[in-house]
Amino acid sequence: MEYVLEFNHVWKKFRKGEKINSLRDAIPHLFTRKGKNISLEDQEFWAVKDISFNIKKGEVVGIMGANGAGKSTVLKLLSRIIIPNKGSMQINGRLSALIEVTAGFHPELSGRENVYLNATILGMRKKEIDDKFDEIVEFSGVKEFIDTPVKRYSSGMYSRLGFSVAAHMDPEILIVDEVLSVGDISFQAKCAQKMRELMSSGATIILVSHQIPLIQSLCKRVILLNHGEVIKDGPTEEIVPEYQNLIFKTNEDAFKRKVKSTENQVKVKQESLIEITNVTIVGSQEGHKEEFKIGEDLNIKVDYYAKKEIENPIVILDIIRSDGVLCCSINSQEFNIQLNKVIGHGHIEFDLGKINLASGIYLVKISFWEREMIHPYVVRSSDIIRIIASSGKGLTKAVFLPEVTWKISK
Repeated sequence: MEYVLEFNHVWKKFRKGEKINSLRDAIPHLFTRKGKNISLEDQEFWAVKDISFNIKKGEVVGIMGANGAGKSTVLKLLSRIIIPNKGSMQINGRLSALIEVTAGFHPELSGRENVYLNATILGMRKKEIDDKFDEIVEFSGVKEFIDTPVKRYSSGMYSRLGFSVAAHMDPEILIVDEVLSVGDISFQAKCAQKMRELMSSGATIILVSHQIPLIQSLCKRVILLNHGEVIKDGPTEEIVPEYQNLIFKTNEDAFKRKVKSTENQVKVKQESLIEITNVTIVGSQEGHKEEFKIGEDLNIKVDYYAKKEIENPIVILDIIRSDGVLCCSINSQEFNIQLNKVIGHGHIEFDLGKINLASGIYLVKISFWEREMIHPYVVRSSDIIRIIASSGKGLTKAVFLPEVTWKISK
């Protein structure tokens, strides 16, 4: 089997605060002997730990992971900007890396001069640049300003010209790092079309992106990284939900801290007439839990204690997404539910059935209000649920995933 890229038990460490953003920064690393010191010294950490994978000729592979997962380090290793401390790599073919699309640009030079400079850095010969120059400029959309110093370009013009140069190298192996988001929507569409042309030519493409639709559209295989290690490697439809769930879990702790800090804010001490003593959230089976699958039944049980008799309080259940979007609100008054007089211990149960929330992190907020809805007796907003995606389902920015029956006629 022909592999164009081989990663064999690769390790790479850095010192905290160390950055490699340019050729100048990278030169000292080129003279670092492989395997010279594979133990960690003070302030050092492993950015990549024992990573192995092989990529066949013509494959289009996505690399995904949360921030700090090791994606950029893997790309710099593949691009030979840095070398591993341990392990080996094999690259067979002409490689073009779009890690920083304008890394070879000089601000004082014109767009025309920078096309030649950048293309030369990427490995193109002058005749090859001459033959493709008009095509590169036309694709970039900066023809009118091609003889203007690029320091006067907008960031979008700068990035479009850089992408255009690298994309016209006709590489056998193309490494792309989040650069398809440059420019406006029409240019992004041109970028995606150019990627498809390279795919049809048989080029091997490695794409790093947080844009799930783009990964789903272009990649048949995804490598999922977390804390410098490969945790999953397989078909896109299986790995993308794993990535999304990993991101939710990563964000959940931060969301809980935010909720807790809000709860602990200084408040005027006032004795509440009602206490919410317990909230139990269950799914298809009994037992409190925080994680649910899309389409699973959702049941919320609330235990309360009223210190004195209260006549017909209003109960509200809100489900709020972690970005603040109110997904649903259930109000006892609007449902014509009469609690009558409440005193002592009581129990309320909300059976939401298959609520079909899209995957994400949600806050469950429960409140008791007096009849005029002027002020609440008590508000509890500390219960969190996580809806997880499954293969091919839930990868959307929408709030709900309704169960729809399609009827199509001519």
